[in-house]
Amino acid sequence: MFGRSLCFKEFGMSQDQGDEPLTEPRRKEIFLALVDAQDHEMTVAQSRKLIAERFGLLDGQIRDIEREGLDNQWPPLSE
Repeated sequence: MFGRSLCFKEFGMSQDQGDEPLTEPRRKEIFLALVDAQDHEMTVAQSRKLIAERFGLLDGQIRDIEREGLDNQWPPLSE
């Protein structure tokens, strides 16, 4: 999509705790992982599922992060 070649394994593999709010840097990391997955020819639905599993999040949380990243033009969109 934007010519990046990031490796999925660069992103944290630990499960996030559902009780703790995600920090903005963590949400940005998750957003970047979503964009990277889509850059590697995954569909939007596939990327959401993969990243939700990887970070231990619910689909709704992923969608919220995705919307926030798009609305705020988080990297890599702003690059």
